[in-house]
This record gives sequence, structure tokens and C-alpha cells, in this order.
Amino acid sequence: MKQALATAQAPAAIGPYSQGIAAGQTVYVSGQLPIDPATGAIPEGIAAQTAQSLKNIQAILAEQGMTLADVVKTTVFLADMNDFAEMNKVYGEYFAQPFPARSAVQVAKLPKGAPLEIECIAVK
Repeated sequence: MKQALATAQAPAAIGPYSQGIAAGQTVYVSGQLPIDPATGAIPEGIAAQTAQSLKNIQAILAEQGMTLADVVKTTVFLADMNDFAEMNKVYGEYFAQPFPARSAVQVAKLPKGAPLEIECIAVK
């Protein structure tokens, strides 16, 4: 049985998908662009953008009573791999040991011209 997760504390889906799906004790969070749900804007700079994407993930996980401590896997999509070090620094401020497994890849283009997108899987 799956349950769609939705919150106004994260940007609304921009297509035919859910912000997140809970299936049993597992939550799958769709890729989160660094969009501020209050303004609809993308903040300036990769550090602020990374933080915003992770805040969006936190808000979606909270709908299921979860936190970033429940995340077991993330995928970070970067428009420019030169942003990796700065993204990684901010990312490290949001997660604690044991860190989730992670992939980070450069992609040709992201929706809305965003510089990064982060998705995750969490287990309670």
C-alpha cells in the first residue's frame, strides 16, 4: 500500500508525480529543486541552493514523522560538478554519522534551470 505525501512547506510538484511516497516503513522523496516554497524563487549560490533543497526534503519527511536521520540514500544531481565541494560542505551540515549512502552526478540540465536537485530514500 502506498500513500502520497504532500506539504505546502515544500514546492508543489511541477508534473504528474508526488512530493513523496510512503510505502510501509520506507519513504521515497522526489527530487527537490532548491525552490523556496514561500516565494517560488531559487536562492543565489550553490550553498543556499543545497540548503533549500534539503529543507524541502525535511518538510516532506516530516509529513511521515521522519527526519534526515532516517535517510538511507540520497542522489544529488548537479548541473556543474565544479559546485561539488561547496554542495558537499553544506550537505555535511545537514547529515550526521552514519551518513546515508549517496550518489552525486553531473547532468546536462535540470527543470527550471536549477543548478541542483536532491532526492532521497528514508526508512523508519
